[in-house]
Amino acid sequence: MATNRFVMKCGGSTLAALPDAFFQDLKELQESGVQPVIVHGGGPAINETLGKLGIESKFLNGLRVTDEATLDVVEMVLAGRINKEIVRKLQQNGARSLGLSGTDGRLIEARPVANANEVGLVGDVTGVNAALIEGVVALGYLPVIAPIGIDAAGQRYNINADTAAGAVASHLGVDTMIVVTDVPGIMRTIEGEKRVLPQATFADIEEMIASGEIYGGMIPKVRAAMACLHGDVREVLIVDGSAPRVLSRAVREGGIGTRILRA
Repeated sequence: MATNRFVMKCGGSTLAALPDAFFQDLKELQESGVQPVIVHGGGPAINETLGKLGIESKFLNGLRVTDEATLDVVEMVLAGRINKEIVRKLQQNGARSLGLSGTDGRLIEARPVANANEVGLVGDVTGVNAALIEGVVALGYLPVIAPIGIDAAGQRYNINADTAAGAVASHLGVDTMIVVTDVPGIMRTIEGEKRVLPQATFADIEEMIASGEIYGGMIPKVRAAMACLHGDVREVLIVDGSAPRVLSRAVREGGIGTRILRA
């Protein structure tokens, strides 16, 4: 990766389970002049909190059906609990960090998705305040962004974290995105042995889903990574967050995880 900046997407539950070594690696990258930007999700924590409040979680084609009551919880969990948990973990490991949601400084501008009549207050990203992110980075802080969007009228939207991460990367001019998961990449059986594919195109992936080689919980992970290929983002790298020095290796050395390319 030639650039000294990267955007990383991670689920809130995945991030919470990562070892301190992962956050120390981020700190070392930050100190060496690399500029990480984190966009996080938090689906399981949102489901858990909605459950405690007696609100049913409904999904349609992978999107959370979101009314105002659900949106209150989404914002509380993402912009509150999870965002600050990540910031605390970074700071405990010596990285200077600042948490933001897409509402702050109109960081993520949004409009209703095409099927808003079915899914409610779910948004597509129409703009990203890249200057605000640049400003935070210039002050020496690592931005941690919760994917809530806002429109000119002040209406909030629930934004899919993958969509938000891809849009942030695209508006920052970053062409490679890193998706941190709990798997080492896309696995393929080669000569009777499961190996990590160094790279895969959309066509390869669709073929592997059709043949059953990518199955179960891996399908949404791979589709989520594909959803990050938004705007000018050319490739997405899926890596395992628990691998030693995973980000340093991804940024500086390569040869880790699976690169997903459009074509």
